[in-house]
Amino acid sequence: MKVVKFGGSSVADANQLKKVTEIIRADRERKAIVVSAPGKRHAKDTKTTDLLITLGESVQAHVQNQAIYDQVIERFGSIIRELELDQSILEKIKNRIDEASDLVKTDVNRGMDALKSCGEDGTALILSAYLQTRELESYYVNPKEAGIFVSDQPGGALVLDESFEHLYKLREREGVLVIPGFFGYTLDDELVTFSRGGSDITGSIVAAGMKVDLYENFTDVDSVFCVNPMIVENPQQLKTLTYREMRELSYAGFSVFHDEALIPAFKEKIPVCIKNTNNPSGDGTMIVADLPEREGHVAGIASDSGFLNLYVSKYLMNREVGFGRKLLQILEEEEISFEHAPSGIDDMSVIIRDHQLPAEKEEVVKDRIQNELQVDMITIERNMAMIMIVGEGMNEAIGVASKATTAFRDADVNIDMINQGSSEVSMMFGIKSDDLNEAVRSLYKAFF
Repeated sequence: MKVVKFGGSSVADANQLKKVTEIIRADRERKAIVVSAPGKRHAKDTKTTDLLITLGESVQAHVQNQAIYDQVIERFGSIIRELELDQSILEKIKNRIDEASDLVKTDVNRGMDALKSCGEDGTALILSAYLQTRELESYYVNPKEAGIFVSDQPGGALVLDESFEHLYKLREREGVLVIPGFFGYTLDDELVTFSRGGSDITGSIVAAGMKVDLYENFTDVDSVFCVNPMIVENPQQLKTLTYREMRELSYAGFSVFHDEALIPAFKEKIPVCIKNTNNPSGDGTMIVADLPEREGHVAGIASDSGFLNLYVSKYLMNREVGFGRKLLQILEEEEISFEHAPSGIDDMSVIIRDHQLPAEKEEVVKDRIQNELQVDMITIERNMAMIMIVGEGMNEAIGVASKATTAFRDADVNIDMINQGSSEVSMMFGIKSDDLNEAVRSLYKAFF
């Protein structure tokens, strides 16, 4: 038995949904299908979820954007027409969008989550109906019916343990089950979405709950590459990765997988295969629990920009009990999450996603740190990028750090931060964003 998830590019239009249908028909072990909202049909297109968010923001501002509304309805309408499905499906989708828009007016957080979920829900309704026209017994299964129960954190829900017992019962159902990704329900029956890209999370949750033999994640690439193909031309493909490697790579900029998505599958030791909807016969990339055999210890190089470094210096900081806790508590109270916090005896850096600390909040945070912790120096450096070298067994390999730092030197790139910490599978470097591409190319040349 398999759970299959199809991403936004795989369900972007009627033609893609026909490919999805043939993939499902080709393997009767594909029992549960999790779908995203329709994604981009071409480079200049807009994702359906982005349209729905824009629509919600206009409703919140009391001036509903009719052009965006019409665009969303037409997006689903064109798919339904091309698949020659009953127009009643479009009415269901339209009614859900209208109800969610009305909810935005009275409860913004609930309404926005309800509106964002309409993309995945619409895809699921359409696909389940189309499968039936292709002589496949199929059923639309709402996340509430499936038993996906989540915490009450709008836009950032976490799955509750009781979900998995309910999901296991789906094994007993007849036919192909089509489940919209990205959202679940609280125990009080409130619709709440996962963080953006959350259809991957749904797929992994369903796979774990149903205890299937394989979780297939279909996207628009043949496999995971060892480095961003937008930076390095024709990079090596990775045939096998461990869960830990993929999680680290996803966190650090690999866009193939949501960085939280693997956790449920990992706990149940369910292998994951990433495949291409446009080339379903390809091998793809397998993600497994045990260390794969490969040459060298480095599996991939991930990179991402949009970071800042909050640097604090205070003489004899190491003698002051609780200094780090107090600093991080200030960030917590200002609702700022941090990524990394390397420190020395007299100084400490906190690496933060740029959007977490907007410019208008910067002075408030600096003033609090200065007044409450009596520091000698505090600076905030923006325009930083992080590069992560990932691979199982790196901590046992001699010369990885040396090879990496030599690659930075060869690219004439200065390293602002190095952080390995307790991780056995990754080493992180902080540099200026402007140097990112040159550094990545040099690292690729060194390791691959």
